[in-house]
Amino acid sequence: MDNIYYLITDPKYYSRNQTKFKKVLSFALNRHFVNVASLRDKDNKNIKPLAKSFLSITKKRKIFSILNSDIDLAYFLGFDGVHLPSNMINRVKIAKRKKLFVIVSCHNLEEIKKAKKLKADMVTFSPIFYSPNKAKPKGLKELRRATFKSKILIIALGGIVSKEQIHKIKLKKAVGFASIRYFVK
Repeated sequence: MDNIYYLITDPKYYSRNQTKFKKVLSFALNRHFVNVASLRDKDNKNIKPLAKSFLSITKKRKIFSILNSDIDLAYFLGFDGVHLPSNMINRVKIAKRKKLFVIVSCHNLEEIKKAKKLKADMVTFSPIFYSPNKAKPKGLKELRRATFKSKILIIALGGIVSKEQIHKIKLKKAVGFASIRYFVK
């Protein structure tokens, strides 16, 4: 995979109401090029209905579908893969046994190396730019250092809201970018 445009949902922007969720997701996909999309709703105890709606939309558009964190539900519903937060990095092998594509959220070189060793397919590296309620931005130099030192595909994540930022990320050899806010504007 190269030139990844990775949309990540968040209930703050997409809603938990199924009708509104479908409308916002369809709007985002109609307005922007997207080839990977992730359903992310960390606190939703009843995510299955949204997951089914998400899948019906992404599969129709031939968009690679990812579910955040829930390996069993991703497998059961037929998602293409799962995005694991760094605190779930040790579950990579479980997801791989279920034949899921695995992306791991990483925030430093040690986590990236561990994800590679566990056979994750890709990692996100974040935050690159300022993002509300996130750690201090890594910046473009640190992104380039990570892409240079790592032997795994890296997707830039965090605070990416403009085409100029996307261009700068490409120059640093990331395989693409992931964002919540870029796709809802």
